[in-house]
Amino acid sequence: MPADQGPERFSIRIAIQPDDIDQLGHVNNVVYLRWVQDAAVAHWRATASAADQEALAWVVTRHEIDYTRPATEGDEIIATTWVGTASRLAFDRHTELHRARDGKLLAQARTVWCPIDRATGKPTKVSSAVRATFSVPLPVDGAAPP
Repeated sequence: MPADQGPERFSIRIAIQPDDIDQLGHVNNVVYLRWVQDAAVAHWRATASAADQEALAWVVTRHEIDYTRPATEGDEIIATTWVGTASRLAFDRHTELHRARDGKLLAQARTVWCPIDRATGKPTKVSSAVRATFSVPLPVDGAAPP
């Protein structure tokens, strides 16, 4: 999805740590997944109201990630995330991880998040304000958005 279309994008910068590197000299795949989560959490904390943050938590129900290039020690990463469509309890979120120095795409992910009531620990509906901020409406014809 081009940056000038669709939902607002949120980005964070990430410095690679020595412990992120695996035996092959690359960032370990699990670390990419952590960055996907870090970007989503940072977006939630920067955007959601204090009351919503106190009442709601989010858990992952599914990750899909495609790795395109390795990152290595000394690289800096830009993690960019944006929201997708949602059903009652499943909120899609997209993330791209780019190398800062050349903009090359390293990985892209789609994650499905479920809202949890912090008091009960159970899945819960969200307010219309949370839904409007953290999802995009399905197109009228039911087709996936561009």
